[in-house]
Amino acid sequence: MAQPTFREIISDIRKGNCSKVYLLMGEEDYYIDMLVEAFEKNVVAEEDRDFNYNVYYGVDADIETVVASAQQLPVMAPKRLVILKEAQSMPKAKTQLDKLAPYVAHANDTTVLVVAFKGETLNATSALMKSAAKAGSAVFKSARVKDYQLPAHVKDFCAARKVGIDDRAVEILCEYIGGPLTKLFGEVSKLIQIKGKEGRINEADVDAHIGISKEYNNFELVSAISKKDYPKAVRIVKYFKANSKANPTVLTTAQLFSFFSKLVIAHYVPDRSEAGIKAALGIRYPGQWYEIRDGLRNYNALKAFNAVHAIREFDVQSKGVGSFKNEYDLLLELIFKIFT
Repeated sequence: MAQPTFREIISDIRKGNCSKVYLLMGEEDYYIDMLVEAFEKNVVAEEDRDFNYNVYYGVDADIETVVASAQQLPVMAPKRLVILKEAQSMPKAKTQLDKLAPYVAHANDTTVLVVAFKGETLNATSALMKSAAKAGSAVFKSARVKDYQLPAHVKDFCAARKVGIDDRAVEILCEYIGGPLTKLFGEVSKLIQIKGKEGRINEADVDAHIGISKEYNNFELVSAISKKDYPKAVRIVKYFKANSKANPTVLTTAQLFSFFSKLVIAHYVPDRSEAGIKAALGIRYPGQWYEIRDGLRNYNALKAFNAVHAIREFDVQSKGVGSFKNEYDLLLELIFKIFT
């Protein structure tokens, strides 16, 4: 069973060197969708698609029909393309997909069969995966991109479209929006359309078009806390309370927990130099370092540890456990505890 990378599959598609069967699966929808799109655009010429391209959707797909379609010979063309999209939507999807095993074992040489199964991966011991392994079918597992990998993906996405992007803009997008890539790239695409080709996305663009207030957001809250600017921190939390739909406390909790957890680690790293702390915490941008630097000055290890404990307590209470207070009032109390 071959397990090619995303780039390898794209390269093979463009060269016309496709395998007979592709099983695309995993948590990261973006790369699965990109591969399906590449198959649609490249395997069968547009003028030949009426007779040589069939697409089925899991919600109403019949495996026997999919197999029958894949077994047909192409009409006046070198290849047929059969795609089963959203295979995870089929009733008892994994059991149904195992019915493809006999076909995969003896796949049609002139058909490219693509199965897109999102959300998880198929078990290696399933009948389909065993058959795919014996037949040498191509299996692509689209793993969810980790948070620390997001910035590189955003830069690559912009570079491929000939649009530059500032590091601070990347940092804000990745921290505020995060994964999955489909959601993150959707917001980046909006900015690219606004800036146009050969443009450059900066922090002001993100502020203006993605709905992240430049003055009142979680980044500014962490910055105010790191500098021990209590009045500013309170103003931001009150703004959050007045605009609760756009500023859920769950995001604030995550940001504060991340900041103080890093402070605790920074206090105990063997190499306390700037380079040593950056390496230990995986800091990539100047803004992240400035917050940690200020935090180390204003919060010793015990205070940072106590802040982590207070944030955990707030997280529980904000969900209605042990408190009936408004979550934003609880957040104000948390800020007071951190500062005092």
